[in-house]
Amino acid sequence: MTGDVPLGPGAEFDAIRRLADRWGPRASGLGDDAAILRVPRGDTLVASIDTAVEGRHFERAWLSPREIGYRSVVAALSDLAAMAARPIGVLVALTLPDAWRDELLDLGDGIGDAVDAGRTHVIGGNMSGGGELSITTTVLGAAFAPLTRSGARPNDRVYVTGELGGPAEAVRRLSLGQSAGPFRHRFAHPVPRLDEARWLAERGASAGIDVSDGLLADLRHVSAASGVAIDVDDRSVPRMSGVDLSVAMRGGDEYEMVVTSPRDIDRAGFERRFGVRLSEIGRVVDASRAEVTVRGARVADDAGYDHFSR
Repeated sequence: MTGDVPLGPGAEFDAIRRLADRWGPRASGLGDDAAILRVPRGDTLVASIDTAVEGRHFERAWLSPREIGYRSVVAALSDLAAMAARPIGVLVALTLPDAWRDELLDLGDGIGDAVDAGRTHVIGGNMSGGGELSITTTVLGAAFAPLTRSGARPNDRVYVTGELGGPAEAVRRLSLGQSAGPFRHRFAHPVPRLDEARWLAERGASAGIDVSDGLLADLRHVSAASGVAIDVDDRSVPRMSGVDLSVAMRGGDEYEMVVTSPRDIDRAGFERRFGVRLSEIGRVVDASRAEVTVRGARVADDAGYDHFSR
């Protein structure tokens, strides 16, 4: 039994039953052809989808199956944070090779951990065999006034949460066959800034984006969408101790939030509320051109993570 809907026989449905039993109350309404959601009156439905593929987004040797399941879903939840949306449901499509079948429940535990982090539920999905592990997550959320990339205006301040560079430094070290050391946790256990994003939106943030491709690359997305120039003071960019500035500014998989705001945001109040740094790193300076500069030097177009290259 999954939710209120029984499933018939077969290996695929046996696997779904095993996951549903593992998730318990973290999954609801499984077994029908589609999920049914109710959006709060006056809110907007916000939806996003993200895929994690073995060999491109992660290496099996670098992470446990539970961490792989967790990171895959957190990446999608972070897209809701970027819009200041509250999660209301998650759909998971799992392509499971034979070599991964014994790890199904560990992957499911990681997915459950991410669902707990987002205070939401698995409401459906799909399962298939295949040649490589792939986890595709669709997240559905609600927001009364979603943040977008296109709201930045001249004279807005630019803020970023957390400390940057840990995930990229972990990947760099792991790629060299080294231990990721103190950076491994930031790579394996990112936190979607869902509550933080809504707090910032409620206090006047004008545009937002999550740092998934890299700080500079994602600022370029805001710049292009808003039609503005953004000037970054690299001396103000927060980074983990031991991380090179270039790694902190270009590394992906951060899942921290960048927002712009026409007014000064209470950084001390943010840090008291969430235990996370909020740093002012620059200004929106011009509406006549769309570009990002770092203390006067225009950012190269190749900065940031590319999903089509290793």
